Amino acid sequence: MSWSDTWSFAMDALRANKLRSILTVLGVAIGSGAFVLVVTVALTGRKYIIHEIEAVGSNIVYAQLAQSNPSQAVVLADQLNMSDLQAVRRSIPQVLRAAGTSDMPMTVVAAGKTWPVAMVGVTQGFQQIRRLIIMRGRYFDDVDFTMVSKVCVLSQHLAETVFPGQDPVGQQIHVGELAFNVIGVFRERIDTFGQSEIRTDSVLVPFPLIQYYTGSSYIVTLYAQADRPQDVPLVTEEVARILKSRHRPEAEYNVQNLSSILETTRNISVAMMLVLLMIAMLALVISGIGIMNIMLVSVTERTREIGIRKAIGARGMEIRYQFLLEAVLISLIGAVIGIGAAVAIPFFIESVLRLLPVPAGMTIPTSWPSVAVSFIFSCAIGVIFGYLPAKTAAALPPVDSLRYE
Repeated sequence: MSWSDTWSFAMDALRANKLRSILTVLGVAIGSGAFVLVVTVALTGRKYIIHEIEAVGSNIVYAQLAQSNPSQAVVLADQLNMSDLQAVRRSIPQVLRAAGTSDMPMTVVAAGKTWPVAMVGVTQGFQQIRRLIIMRGRYFDDVDFTMVSKVCVLSQHLAETVFPGQDPVGQQIHVGELAFNVIGVFRERIDTFGQSEIRTDSVLVPFPLIQYYTGSSYIVTLYAQADRPQDVPLVTEEVARILKSRHRPEAEYNVQNLSSILETTRNISVAMMLVLLMIAMLALVISGIGIMNIMLVSVTERTREIGIRKAIGARGMEIRYQFLLEAVLISLIGAVIGIGAAVAIPFFIESVLRLLPVPAGMTIPTSWPSVAVSFIFSCAIGVIFGYLPAKTAAALPPVDSLRYE
């Protein structure tokens, strides 16, 4: 018996039980497709989360004065200042830009009501580091900082609250007892939900203006932007060293970056992907058990056929190959269908997302290694779970098989 004859017998057997074959193929397709989709979903989720975290600010290192003991008095000499900012900017070659902020609670009167706001004094470079989006008007320029101009930039929500239905640019706003000319409206690229100095209702002003009104020049938060992502750990260490060397030994500073958050995100996504992959593999194993069950039923139903074939000269090895080939064909066809659907779904979703307001540049990555692994694993399932029925069929005695009804 040639391989072409074995192939022909296997295909005839599958066509003779179309519904049974289709349902078994469907089980394999679901398992193999789920395997690829799990990896795709995990990679997409990780990419989206990392994109959201990085959108807060690129390669940011930030430092603040730490007060471990609330009862301990804060020494003015321990506060961060503009000299520290300049030292970080000059002394660390890997720092692309540095900026500082100082915020204080204030109030704004709008529509007969008093609204609490955060007035944030910012130095040059803050917009680039925090990647603020200017929706109307403009941001501060060099003249605003050098001339200590009484100008401000409002958060989007505050602008809509104070100037409903109006263009706030060019108008005047009273923050506490201070009056500022509004030159722009901004929003954060990614909402930090009040976990930074920027609140829902915030007024940004040039840092020299805060110095002029308060008489203090200290910085609450110092930002340093690394030139490259791989320089972030080095910049973090250098900023901590510089601040420690410029202040009292007893002073403590929290110097952190987003790398730890990104690393935690990656670890969580990997753990979730492994858990989901185990579930997808379990689905493949269940489909393999389905193949074995169907093939054992097929061997029982075709016992007389096996006896006739053995009687006319078919060897046990040829019978075993035929049933093994049937199992492999079922798993192979199921893998192709399942993987094809799993690869097509992301492309379809991407075409739909282009019509929706989603973050620019967001794509759904397809993991081709997972496609290869899923295909190989599916075929291996066919071989592993098809071997027992094939061996059972090959071991049937010809005489007993011919008498089987």
